[in-house]
Order: sequence, then C-alpha cells, then structure tokens
Amino acid sequence: MKTNAKSLLLIGALLLPVASFAADGDNIETKLSDSVVTTKVKAAFAKDKLVSATDIKVETDSDGLVQLSGTAKSKKEADHAVTLAKSIKGVTAVKNDIVVAE
Repeated sequence: MKTNAKSLLLIGALLLPVASFAADGDNIETKLSDSVVTTKVKAAFAKDKLVSATDIKVETDSDGLVQLSGTAKSKKEADHAVTLAKSIKGVTAVKNDIVVAE
C-alpha cells in the first residue's frame, strides 16, 4: 500500500512540469515540438566548427520561429548560424538578433 502511494506521488511530481506547460496557453505537443526544434538547432551549432554553441542562444515559438541572440565572433559566424537554423526541419523563419563582437 505504501509503495502505491509513493508511486502516485512520484508520478504526480513528474507530471507537474507538463501541467505547467499546458497552463502557458499552448498545448503540450506544441511545447514539446518547440523544445525539439530548439534542441536540433543547438545540436547543429554544437557539431559545427564555425558556430559557437555556447555564445549563441536559441529560442523557438509555437509557430516555428527561431530567435537567435547572443554574440558571434564575426559576421560570417552570425550568418552561418542563421543558415544552419533555417536548415532544421520545423523551423519556419529565423530572427537574427546576434551581435557581432568587435
């Protein structure tokens, strides 16, 4: 009996973040899809030798719009980050707010 109560508490605790996603207005599938797109873009940055995955931030909205921000070492790096982001399935547009360091 105590095991069942512990299991229910654990399941409830694990589902709490999912419930908070739904409370933000978008459904759970949309939130998960946004985070998958963000993760794919970040992974592409991490694999690439020209783009700094730690200095460029990635956010995705529910329509597939990816916003890039942060700092790039050169315009070439910033432009390449935009090109990589656009190549990811699920990305509908890219907003480039990357600042080029001087």
